[in-house]
Amino acid sequence: MPSVRADTAVERLALLDWRRRVFTLYAQVRGAESPVRAWERWRSGRDELFATHPQSPLPPAARAGFDGLDYFPYDPALRVSAEVVPAPVAPRQIASSGPGSIAAERFAEARFSLGGAAQAVELYWLIGYAGGLFLAFGDSTSGSESYGGGRYLLDTIKGSDLGADGERLLLDFNFAYNPSCCYDPRWICPLAPAANRLSVPIRAGERMPRFA
Repeated sequence: MPSVRADTAVERLALLDWRRRVFTLYAQVRGAESPVRAWERWRSGRDELFATHPQSPLPPAARAGFDGLDYFPYDPALRVSAEVVPAPVAPRQIASSGPGSIAAERFAEARFSLGGAAQAVELYWLIGYAGGLFLAFGDSTSGSESYGGGRYLLDTIKGSDLGADGERLLLDFNFAYNPSCCYDPRWICPLAPAANRLSVPIRAGERMPRFA
């Protein structure tokens, strides 16, 4: 029987625990009666994970003085119910923060309105074991007030799922968060595709980290 490195086993069990906690956190978000209370619980849960968990995206040097992630104020106008419009399934290679790309399939669009203006983003299904719905976006704050590579809204393979209203998808941009590569380049993350670069500012969700 081949030997297993103890440090690799510990790291993978820690990653399993991280994902389990994220799944639990989003279950609490979906079950909350108040969106603002859900957002506050989500923030405090993420801060705890970033500060204490061995799989924290923060490099060890940044954890010592960590006092919480930065967010825009909660804006109820940026919580929308999106119509899911099927699209022909098409292969996509999503650019990543590393040398390669991430294989996915575009299978639908999510259409919604912000400030009276129609908006649309593509929905992707990641290719690989178990797959997963993936939605990353950029906006006119990207690279200045928020991370230039875009932010994540949904990543169901890791538990980031806000739920649905019948056949409509709940998109609450107040829950937008930075990919792990924003904090430490050792993480390789898919970035926001060009099709999901919105021309409007989304001043909700996580801001550019102070320590990035």
